[in-house]
Amino acid sequence: MIMTQKEMLFIVQSQLAIDLNCSIDDLNGEKDSIIFVEAKENPGRRPFPRKERFFEIVSMGKSIVVSATPERLSIAKTQMQGKDRDTVFSLPFIRGLYLHFLPDVKRMMPMAPPNFFSFELIKREEMVSLFDVTRFTEAIIYDTNLPWQTDLAVLAKQDGKIVGVAGASKTCAKLWQIGIEVLPTYRNLGLASYLVNRLTFEILERDEIPSYDVIASNIASQRVAHRLGYFPAWVSDWRCNFVGLEQ
Repeated sequence: MIMTQKEMLFIVQSQLAIDLNCSIDDLNGEKDSIIFVEAKENPGRRPFPRKERFFEIVSMGKSIVVSATPERLSIAKTQMQGKDRDTVFSLPFIRGLYLHFLPDVKRMMPMAPPNFFSFELIKREEMVSLFDVTRFTEAIIYDTNLPWQTDLAVLAKQDGKIVGVAGASKTCAKLWQIGIEVLPTYRNLGLASYLVNRLTFEILERDEIPSYDVIASNIASQRVAHRLGYFPAWVSDWRCNFVGLEQ
């Protein structure tokens, strides 16, 4: 049975609280308030790489949580206190935003596959066969040294040729991250929507949570998310640059 949206949000907020070293209450604090917390390597943190100096800013639409190592946390406090949401997320050291979408399970429905293509679901142990097809870097993780890999993928083929891939990586106990890529010649044929939709339901039927993460400037990918029934659940920084602000 597919979990409810309330259950899904609780699991996601619990994971973000571990990642950021904050509480669920912090993520649901007063609108536009800013909570500053020192970043820590908590047990269960998703294995995204962190350098010695670290900064992350997250909002789920209410409060803003800033998690950082001490020097960057001090800079953030100086730069952000007393500022409104738009000013905070537009500060010069925040270089782009990442939008994270979750499925609206009441609105999302399985799609019929586009005509003239065949589709194949493959698991992690079969992924090695794609390692020489390095075109699909937005959907497949090829670096086996990373602490997470592509665990599930749906392939679109025409005449035996792979023309599109949706891949998902399981980044923690319940949360999967989806990526999509379709070769230019085969775009605008409904493949991206179908591949993400199919992969979404494969994950939901495992009683787990797919997230669809998009750089804020990628309008085409956001349209796929909205068309399928995903909703924006949280925003984070994409990259940051503290040059000139720290020793």
